[in-house]
Amino acid sequence: MKHRSIHLLLGLAMLTTTPAWALDVFSYRGLCDASAAAALGPDHFVVANDEDNVLRVFRRGQADAVARLSLASFLGTREDEESDIEGAATVGQRIYWITSHARNRNGRERPARQRFFATDIDLTTSPPSLRPVGKAVDGLLPSMLAAPGFAALGLTPAAAKAPEAEGGFNIEGLAATPAGQLLIALRNPLWQGRALLLPLENPQPVLDGVAPRWGAPIAIALAGRGVRSIETLGAGYVLVAGPAADAGSFALYRWSGAAQEAPVPLAIELGSLRPEGLFHVPGSADLQLLSDDGGVRDGAGGVECKARPPAERSFRSIRFAP
Repeated sequence: MKHRSIHLLLGLAMLTTTPAWALDVFSYRGLCDASAAAALGPDHFVVANDEDNVLRVFRRGQADAVARLSLASFLGTREDEESDIEGAATVGQRIYWITSHARNRNGRERPARQRFFATDIDLTTSPPSLRPVGKAVDGLLPSMLAAPGFAALGLTPAAAKAPEAEGGFNIEGLAATPAGQLLIALRNPLWQGRALLLPLENPQPVLDGVAPRWGAPIAIALAGRGVRSIETLGAGYVLVAGPAADAGSFALYRWSGAAQEAPVPLAIELGSLRPEGLFHVPGSADLQLLSDDGGVRDGAGGVECKARPPAERSFRSIRFAP
């Protein structure tokens, strides 16, 4: 009877936990650091790379990008100056994008990483295309640090540190609420061991030059992790949780959106994936997850992916139903 119970428990574990390799991993070429993404209809999606200021459009299941949009001029940066785009959220036919708003790894200020902007989707072209909207905003961080409702969170000292330092500052996720507002998700800092979500109540007016209006911050328990990506799904959200620094584990959670309700872990083993992009596939119940593979070492010499020639760079992706 004891052996039978053990076998039953093992069988239940196999039924309730899906390993990443069973979810049909597909590799897309041309970049490694897939940091944010959004759907462009059921068959195409757009990916931001935190190592350059180019948006790349892919057709699902086709390895090479089918279109590119350089944002350097629009963002007011040099071609070789990364803005560190980390989050995307879709509201109607508009995609809002946000950069890390962080310092560099040495703790030096990088103004080019302080951008909030939007692109509109045009589904009448083949493939679907994107058009930058208005101007890119560079004053979001000062407003955030000055917001009275955020005073107890320690964001001001955090913003003076390197992004992966203990208590540093790093934005890595963005999601739309049912009301068309945005949740800005932080990888770092944690607050009392919980990940922070900062509601931006007036995203479109902000792009028009109006001062940001902030809602009450939300702190959610993700087993000591920060947020690496967040996506709206129905009336709730799916989150990618990961380490605030570089070392640590990743996990997926389902969350109702209610501040008083705890996120629920999803039984999907991510293996060696380092997910940072997540979006809902239109016309289905599925989500597509993208791995930031910039630090992956394989092949001859064990060279990091992001140090290889562009033709040899790639990132992995899986599609799954939460």
